[in-house]
Amino acid sequence: MPSIFRPGLFAGQTAIVTGGASGIGLCTAQILGELGARVAICGRNPERLEAGRLHLVARDIDVHAALCDIRNVDEINAFVAGVGAAFGPADILVNNAGGQFPTAAAELSPRGWEAVIRNNLNGTFFMTQAVAKAHMIPARRGRIVNVIANIQRGFPGMVHTGAARAGVENMTRTLAVEWAAHNVQVNAVAPGVIRTSGTAQYPPQLLEAGRLATPQKRFGTAEETAQLIVYLASFAASFVTGVTSYIDGGAHLWGDQWKVPDIPEPELPEAVRDLGDPAD
Repeated sequence: MPSIFRPGLFAGQTAIVTGGASGIGLCTAQILGELGARVAICGRNPERLEAGRLHLVARDIDVHAALCDIRNVDEINAFVAGVGAAFGPADILVNNAGGQFPTAAAELSPRGWEAVIRNNLNGTFFMTQAVAKAHMIPARRGRIVNVIANIQRGFPGMVHTGAARAGVENMTRTLAVEWAAHNVQVNAVAPGVIRTSGTAQYPPQLLEAGRLATPQKRFGTAEETAQLIVYLASFAASFVTGVTSYIDGGAHLWGDQWKVPDIPEPELPEAVRDLGDPAD
């Protein structure tokens, strides 16, 4: 896909991309790097992280890669300090790291709930707070982009990540106000069904249901999503903050992946039946 951005757009800037070793994160890191940014990526899988690093190095991108579990505040602080030592203060933070699995709410275990909340909500906040306090607030500049999900109408089938991503969306709005005085813009991107290495692990029938529930009747791509993230990380979006941008082919407006079965009409409680018709 041809880039709409001018060469050297991010020259002299440092960008952190969590979960930057694959999928949307790696694509975002690549575009930022090709546009001149120094890029720092992190993840929990050493083999995947090294593969991502080599992918970026092969494109002549200045990259710093380090293992980091965003659920662990000590590891976050060490990673953020390492980025500062290698490249200087971060100008851009893309919170892309996360994970979830499909499940009905009634079948979700406490352990499964807590794991996704810790990763997608807690980890996102811990990383955001660490980067802002160490780099962006002292420098009085910064752009933060949080990658969430299509939660406009709830998230049936993934209640854990729906709750976590909704929390991040509210955090986005809150920080956009609190940190405006520090010249830090905070926005979110909400992808629909995007074909990546991550979604490839989902059952094919689930992905197909997502495609059919999308008005454009196709999957999105990691590069399309990354282009939107890069726009929000650029100076062109300097007056955009606290906004969630959906990139889902219109799926948040139409279509249902969760089928509600027909059930007998419930009998109304007597107190409700006795209300009668207000027009009477």
